[in-house]
Amino acid sequence: MRHCFALDLRDDPNLIARYEELHRQVWPDVVRHIREHGVLSMEIYRLGTRLLMIMETDDAIFDADRMARAAETNAAVRQWEDLMWRFQAPTPWTPTGQKWMPMQRIFDLRQF
Repeated sequence: MRHCFALDLRDDPNLIARYEELHRQVWPDVVRHIREHGVLSMEIYRLGTRLLMIMETDDAIFDADRMARAAETNAAVRQWEDLMWRFQAPTPWTPTGQKWMPMQRIFDLRQF
């Protein structure tokens, strides 16, 4: 299944450059955590300060809540998320305490 999420970055060119640099060398424990929870592929795109993440998941394995709970007990993932939050900012539509927000698909060419 495909999932799309949005998140913003802090509007600081130096922070954005560092965020992109860190994503060229994501920690192996973080990558392992993502894959172990049924994420088959993940891409992040940026336009200005807005990020778009596209994930393809194996529906037989992927459970977002289970993945989030496992992240809470994984020291490396917690450390990565704390580091990322230095660069990230919630979108105007993000509830307090949340990060990546699911986007609603409004068009699919395959329907036509």
